[in-house]
Amino acid sequence: MSRGPDGRPAGARRAPGISQRNQPEPPGLAARRVAARLVDGVLTRTRALDAALEADHDPSGFRALNLRDRALARAIAGVALRRFGTLRTLIAARLDRGLPKKCGQLEAILATAAAQALYLDVPAHTAVDLGVATTRADPEARHFAGLANAVLRGIAADGPPEPDPGGNLPPWLFERWRSAYGDETAAGLAANLVHEAPLDLTVKADAAGWAERLGGVLLPTGSVRLASHGPVPDLPGFAEGAWWVQDAAAAIPARLFGDLQGKRVIDLCAAPGGKTAQLAAAGAEVIAVDKSAERLTRLNQNLARLRLSAAARVGDAATMPLEPADAVLLDAPCSATGTIRRHPDVAWMKREHEIASLARLQATLLDAAVRLVRPGGLLVYGVCSLEPEEGERQIAALLARDPRVAIAPVSPAELPGLEDAIDASGCVRTLPTHLPNDDPRLAGLDGFFAARLRVG
Repeated sequence: MSRGPDGRPAGARRAPGISQRNQPEPPGLAARRVAARLVDGVLTRTRALDAALEADHDPSGFRALNLRDRALARAIAGVALRRFGTLRTLIAARLDRGLPKKCGQLEAILATAAAQALYLDVPAHTAVDLGVATTRADPEARHFAGLANAVLRGIAADGPPEPDPGGNLPPWLFERWRSAYGDETAAGLAANLVHEAPLDLTVKADAAGWAERLGGVLLPTGSVRLASHGPVPDLPGFAEGAWWVQDAAAAIPARLFGDLQGKRVIDLCAAPGGKTAQLAAAGAEVIAVDKSAERLTRLNQNLARLRLSAAARVGDAATMPLEPADAVLLDAPCSATGTIRRHPDVAWMKREHEIASLARLQATLLDAAVRLVRPGGLLVYGVCSLEPEEGERQIAALLARDPRVAIAPVSPAELPGLEDAIDASGCVRTLPTHLPNDDPRLAGLDGFFAARLRVG
């Protein structure tokens, strides 16, 4: 029998995705390995995707990649997490006994490979081959390379399934949204979250001019939105501090104070500093408070680039002694379920029981914030959460226990384009389905709740 140069019978086909000794690594395999590690970090170690991408200690290998492979790894991980509910269902349907025990990163590998075959512009055979190669590269998963090959070939052959409202969210979270917003709105929220979020900028001056220069659009709220872009530090205006990245919804709370020229404002839980920059750019004397010295260092770096200043104070916002101010902004720690489109890992890292403990912390912080407002001053409370316990119910409870506090209603004229985000009490509730656009890259914004309060 004649044999080829690799010792295999002539004409025999090599199993797909199996890298041979002394063979160069297939192009793109390193990016796939990193993408699987990033997703596995979210699923098994609740390691936030952004934290993994930015960490000095980098177990995923992300920083060792070249810029092109970094972008690829991040894109694959993002799509896999946005579609993870569907991908997990498809994988489970082809595993009669579930995932094998001690299979390492197999689930993340299968999810990232299937995401490429179904939802990214990657040929199915390439996605399968590299998925199997990634499986073989994992010390624990490598024993299941044949299984990975069969599962991925089947998924790729079947193609994308019909969309399932809520199928890409943990069931507990989708049921909460159905209860809070109704079936139709909840389905719309879930459908919106499979698209990558646009890049929104808050501009110090001449937003219309910067929108034109950057090839973006000026939103009615005043933010500049980019559908596509290169690396953020390479964009015009970054180095000279003309703007900063901030979701259009996150930019709303600081704008609710009105004229801040010469006023003293305390920004609680301030890092990384987008709202601090807004307050300083509006002419306020800002005291920025955060528990994390590391995060305040980043805040100061951001302010330095923007040619803005604030007094940064490390401390617990609930107990830190400060002189009362004309205004206080509390962007409280929360479940962040309103940011899932921008941070798809949030859906798979949060647990329902955490919402109650966060709500208790928010109540403590609100009481502390009220004490820091001079009589007649304003307190703006905000959370990037879609959960009523962290928003509407939080404010209702504050009003019930503190008669000095009253809602200062937001008027429709203050939120052009988002008039329907103002509820009957005058508070603001943005949804990812707001600001619709035929181009999904230009549509939506984070889910956010904001209340403007007058303290007597």
